[in-house]
Amino acid sequence: MSVGWMLRVVSYPRSIASRRGVLRLLLSAPPALVLAGCSALSETDARLVGADLSADPTLLIATTRKPVNGARGAPWFGPERASGLNLARARLVPPDQGRFSRASIGLSDWRIERIERVAKVADLLAHATTTRDVLVYVHGVNQTFETAALDAARLADGIRFQGETMVFSWPSKAKLFDYGYDRDSAMWSRDALEQVLTGLIASPATARIHVVAHSIGSMPTMEALRQIYARQGTPAADRIGAVVFASPDLDMDVFTSSVARIGELSGKITVISATNDRALALSGFLAGGITRVGAAEHETLKRLGLTVIDASREGWGIINHDLFLSNVHIRDVIRRAIDGRPVGGA
Repeated sequence: MSVGWMLRVVSYPRSIASRRGVLRLLLSAPPALVLAGCSALSETDARLVGADLSADPTLLIATTRKPVNGARGAPWFGPERASGLNLARARLVPPDQGRFSRASIGLSDWRIERIERVAKVADLLAHATTTRDVLVYVHGVNQTFETAALDAARLADGIRFQGETMVFSWPSKAKLFDYGYDRDSAMWSRDALEQVLTGLIASPATARIHVVAHSIGSMPTMEALRQIYARQGTPAADRIGAVVFASPDLDMDVFTSSVARIGELSGKITVISATNDRALALSGFLAGGITRVGAAEHETLKRLGLTVIDASREGWGIINHDLFLSNVHIRDVIRRAIDGRPVGGA
């Protein structure tokens, strides 16, 4: 497979419509339209009516991006690396969910209304009157701050998460040919992510912490978890709920070594993989032919003692890298992992 062909494959969706536009349509469409042959909403989705984020549309923000104009307006935070961790609370505007709304045909979406910056991780949950679970979303390659933040909202809304939702956003140039900058920025942000997770663990307002990391976002996530476990051990691990790696863009050997160093945290990991993930195929090529975890064979990952969902047959597109957002079955996998229920196969 030539590099040129693979680059054309990866960039193809942008030539007909934005990836986010397609995802908006998929997420707003009835489940029967999302996947040919898929059943309607799962029992889990049907039972959990009304997302908490829709009732209180506040998104917690932790980012190593440099603010733009003090984060007083879009684009809020840019692609440059900040001198330190930036924390904030964003007020979101949910899409209109009326029967005949623009959202019903994919033309309306979540948006950021305003952002209020805060000084410490504890300040993010200062308003809480009871302990609540926190869902932390760590985005992947080729993302602006805004697309990452709104993906966090779509994810929380799509799985009907009951608790606080946070986006951890590292500096991405949001350009196809800046993969190297993105990869290095993600790894550079690992200490900041550790700082955030450690702060959440220490907060009396936090119950359990769940992490969903997509693509390259799996790199700083695994490193942060490894550092936390090395420093705090079982007490910290007990506060972590589900850890979901969706299409993880991680070197298989590095990942295997890390799994062996995080103790009981490894039993909380769910890997969503797809051997036909074209974005990871390109990443593997650029990495010298080393298989990425998200494109590894199902049995190879299961031998590490992890919960593995092979989503190779779930996607209908040519890239299959965003199934955690666009596929109702994969969203149900994440929901079950968070609930601590058997995940099953996909």
